[in-house]
Amino acid sequence: MSGILMALVDGSAYSESVCRHAAWIAGRTGAQVKLYHVLDPRRAQGRRDLSGSIRLGARTKLMEQLSDLDEQHAKLAQAQGRAILEDAKTLIEAEGVSDVITRLRHDDIVATVEAKEAVADMILIGKRGEAAGLESPHLGSNFERIVRASHKPVFVANRAFAPIRRVLIAYDGGVSSMKAVDYVARDPLFSGLEVVVASVGQENAELRKALDNARATLKAGGHEAEARVLKGSPDKALGDLIKGGGIDLLVMGAYGHSRIRTMVIGSTTTEMIRTCKVPVVLMR
Repeated sequence: MSGILMALVDGSAYSESVCRHAAWIAGRTGAQVKLYHVLDPRRAQGRRDLSGSIRLGARTKLMEQLSDLDEQHAKLAQAQGRAILEDAKTLIEAEGVSDVITRLRHDDIVATVEAKEAVADMILIGKRGEAAGLESPHLGSNFERIVRASHKPVFVANRAFAPIRRVLIAYDGGVSSMKAVDYVARDPLFSGLEVVVASVGQENAELRKALDNARATLKAGGHEAEARVLKGSPDKALGDLIKGGGIDLLVMGAYGHSRIRTMVIGSTTTEMIRTCKVPVVLMR
């Protein structure tokens, strides 16, 4: 890869995992890590707008007090953002990565991704954000928006970093899943890792040929990939393989053309990311 990793940190419990995965990727690829913490001005404005409920002579004084409080809050938010970035940088550097820079931005987080991803090779985000509890059944509120907006691979970090040795590619023959195969075959990030390519459906000649083609692409990249045909619903079949097959990382297309269709932002991908305990790389 050698390029730039765009890592989004918000101070949540998942931010440490984002940093450790960024350090792992940078260590394998030589990429620079750009850490972003985004302060959304609209969130701050929406937090307290009482002007319409203030009446008579109290209005001016209270508005002044509210303005002062807003200014204090903005300063505290900036100080907190800088502290989050500094902690994240220190954590990554402690993993042996020296090329780390930080960016504090006042903007919508999706606008930030759209503005800055052109120079990035991968976007790293946490599965859940600062507003969600660790056991929340919901994904982070910005997750879907970022995946929809990004044109680069999106690495979705799970709660805690664990060594990555075995990679599963969810393959349905669609464009994004073929890109996933090609990505794993070519990128130095996956060098030396075990690879399994799996499809969900009824085994037949067409499906076997598609998997053989995927294996051939992976072999050209130096991977002796194992191929699997799974039965059942895609999310359950893939989830069972992840649990029982020693899988440490899932790579899948964000959009598919068959039963693994709806991927992100549809049932399978959203459910996979919500329930599986390993990080996920999403390909557009």
